[in-house]
Amino acid sequence: MARSDVVREYGGVSADDRRAERRRRLLAAGRQVWGTSGLGEVTVRGVCSAAGLQPRYFYEHFTDRGALVGAVADEVRTELFTTLVESSVEVDGGRDGGLGERLRAALAAFFGIIAADPRIHRIMSTDLAGVPGLEQRRLESLNLVADLILEHGGVGQAPRGGHGASGPVPAAGIDSRSAALFVAGGVNHLLDNWLVAPEGSPQELADLCTRLCLRMVRDEQAPPQ
Repeated sequence: MARSDVVREYGGVSADDRRAERRRRLLAAGRQVWGTSGLGEVTVRGVCSAAGLQPRYFYEHFTDRGALVGAVADEVRTELFTTLVESSVEVDGGRDGGLGERLRAALAAFFGIIAADPRIHRIMSTDLAGVPGLEQRRLESLNLVADLILEHGGVGQAPRGGHGASGPVPAAGIDSRSAALFVAGGVNHLLDNWLVAPEGSPQELADLCTRLCLRMVRDEQAPPQ
């Protein structure tokens, strides 16, 4: 067997697959340490020990500790937002379901995952101030939630097919984007407080958030109050 073949494969596993597996182990270790011991305990040495890897493999994927922390935060965010979208579109085929039903289902699944996994709970409730890049990620997350509300929640949608009743729209004088950002920020703030001092079940929190969010929108065909 040529030397190049030995480099590419070891035990039937390619070099690329081995690198990908090491990265997965480092991310899993980073999440475990952060989620169980706190962000301050996430160090290169500690993560490598938890992953069962030598430090040289850490730098194969991450420039420093901050890069790993950012990657873990991105991974958790992606999982949570995927849950939001998938739970929303499963309700009555997605856009055909009512805004309240879609939002309640999405938030209940979202809060349920956080409540069920203490690691995510701790990662989500971490004070990100002073950690380079993480505050910007939080801002990006709020904007992404606002985008999801606009896309999947039906806020501000024009009538389907150009006729008939429109979807829920913000109250008079409020543009759709501002309403979606307000909703996203409010949900995030309630979640932050709930993570610190949980009161009620994830379903109850989702129901509260849904009722508050619906106050921001109205049916265009509804009679004036």
